[in-house]
Amino acid sequence: MNVNECRFYEAQYPEPEEFVVVKVRQIADMGAYVQLEEYGNIEGMVLLSELSRRRIRSVQKLIRVGKREIVVVLRVDKDKGYIDLSKRRVTPEEAVKCEEKYQKSKAVHRIMRLLSSKANVEMEELYKMFAWPLYKKYPHAIDAFKLALDDPEAIFGEFNLDPTLLDELMSIIRRSLTPQPVKIRADIEVNCYGYQGVDAIKKALKAGEECSTEEIRLIAPPLYVLTTNSLNKAAGTETLEKAISTIEEAIKSEEGGEFVVKMRPKAVNEHEEKELADLLARAERENAEVSGDEYSSDEAP
Repeated sequence: MNVNECRFYEAQYPEPEEFVVVKVRQIADMGAYVQLEEYGNIEGMVLLSELSRRRIRSVQKLIRVGKREIVVVLRVDKDKGYIDLSKRRVTPEEAVKCEEKYQKSKAVHRIMRLLSSKANVEMEELYKMFAWPLYKKYPHAIDAFKLALDDPEAIFGEFNLDPTLLDELMSIIRRSLTPQPVKIRADIEVNCYGYQGVDAIKKALKAGEECSTEEIRLIAPPLYVLTTNSLNKAAGTETLEKAISTIEEAIKSEEGGEFVVKMRPKAVNEHEEKELADLLARAERENAEVSGDEYSSDEAP
């Protein structure tokens, strides 16, 4: 068996009334032929009458080849290998729960596939060793894997795994499940045309940085960028929002103070981070002689 076709769960077939994620393989007159990824890509069918509660005018608008769909199992004939499925009987709430389970199982499967490749052991053998038993013992195997981050022996000790295999497994689990910090960024414009001028800007920015932002950098007067790293996207966004409010309040309390948010706090990807780094590097070259407006975190106000 192809390692990528190893089923996620110990059961070879789903049970009636079970919700599963399928990938559409072919659309025919009778309905859609699909593959059940969680069950080793075995084939099932969503009959035309089970695609939608509404009158079907165009099958292509309801279901497309290559797309993943959430369906419910109607009938399973294990002898003939027939699996009848329904899309129209799935409620939005049931779809959300099924998607959550699928994503967890997919994460477990990814870890098992990596371990299979590294250890040169068939995926099914690895599932039999510890993953399928963990599905029975815990709400989900991914919950056991997360607990193993703190105490591997408590989770895997009962399976007497080869030490080398266990070390490789824990290495993969740590890389896969340890939260990674997210960089949050916001862009603002700060001006002050009053008597305090530059000092007012420095004071306002310093107040914002004390809200625990990682850094406030000048791009080109009057544009500044605020950044922070956080394991929690919502918390990081909240931090920058607080910094923005603090800066706005401080600068607008000064005569001639002006403030504009150019970009609200958002998580930035690697490409956006590189663009910002290039922009900052260019700005530093162009402002080799420090202007009166420049501010950095190591400069006293």
